[in-house]
Amino acid sequence: MVKKVLTFKSGQFVFSQKFSYERLNPLLVEAKILYKTVAELPILPGLAAQIKEELIRKSIFGTAALEGNPLTEEEISQIISLPDKDRKNQAEKEIQNLKSVYNFIKIQPFYDETYLLNEDIVKETHSLITKDIEYPHNTPGQYRNHIVKVGDVEHGGVYTPPKCFDDIKLLMKEFIEWINSDEIRALDPVLRAALAHYHLGLIHPFGDGNGRTARIVETILLQFAGIKYVPIMLSNFYYRNIEDYFWVFSKSRRNKEDDVTPFLELVLRGVIDSLDGIREKITFFIRQFTLRDYYAFLMKEKEIIKRQHDFLIMLLDYFKPFTLSDMFNLSPFNVLYRDVSERTARRDLKKLYKKNLLKYPPSSGLLGRSTDIYELHFKALEA
Repeated sequence: MVKKVLTFKSGQFVFSQKFSYERLNPLLVEAKILYKTVAELPILPGLAAQIKEELIRKSIFGTAALEGNPLTEEEISQIISLPDKDRKNQAEKEIQNLKSVYNFIKIQPFYDETYLLNEDIVKETHSLITKDIEYPHNTPGQYRNHIVKVGDVEHGGVYTPPKCFDDIKLLMKEFIEWINSDEIRALDPVLRAALAHYHLGLIHPFGDGNGRTARIVETILLQFAGIKYVPIMLSNFYYRNIEDYFWVFSKSRRNKEDDVTPFLELVLRGVIDSLDGIREKITFFIRQFTLRDYYAFLMKEKEIIKRQHDFLIMLLDYFKPFTLSDMFNLSPFNVLYRDVSERTARRDLKKLYKKNLLKYPPSSGLLGRSTDIYELHFKALEA
């Protein structure tokens, strides 16, 4: 269950696959059921690409924020949507580099059961992450030859990874052999990817960018295992659970029995959370398409008129609660209602509400006041 390697100057290093099957198996089962459900949901290629781009943006934000990058998700979205250019600001360079990393991931095969991780991929990943950024004592794609400290007292204590180039070179060779061994490859691919993430964090082979590199390597292994969506969602989960993320690393590292259950457990929780999120997102799009067809059917059957149909279509893209006043003052609603009387607009609201196409809080009292708040009934068909 463990592989022990004696280094030159850093003592004994342990590669461990010891974990509690009793604790992890229910999570593995839940993840597999959820993944099967998500994989069977129908989705058009264009929407799949749109979802993936959104997830990449969130992943870039999450993995950068974990390392202290101050840019907001909106600022990051602007950077990755624009053509590549020379950037002076370190925070922006980090985002630009992560964009390059995800472009690098895109050209890798989605599924390859024969794939073996190698040091070149790890080095190339790190090189892309830290390219043209002047981190102290860091050379892109090159192992470090100095002592570093990781962590802090608040998150389980300070850890000193292997101390010199010779130790790191040895351990990376042993790591590649271990992560590609028949025994580790026989594990669930999520566990294998999580073990790679964890042990790269322990070795901490580079001067800077180790966390980002470990998370991207995890992503690459999951992609080669043929797992959709989840690989690029996990970094955002780690960011949203940043305290747990650092704690489980320390807790696993300090375990005297070399039990890495806490770290693997968090990764599996992240997989389940990611699958839940993607299921909701795909179901949302399916429901959107279904409602469009339903509104067209109602108009064809003359149960609603064209203006009411068009209003409902606008609401499908608006997603927010609205008032009677908004119908006259907000775009795009005011295009429909600028030449319509307030009385007619009230009738539209009343009719759509009675047909269960709009939701209206019962506590609001009588239907039709200008300040009353309505919203699209997104589950109208289920109701």
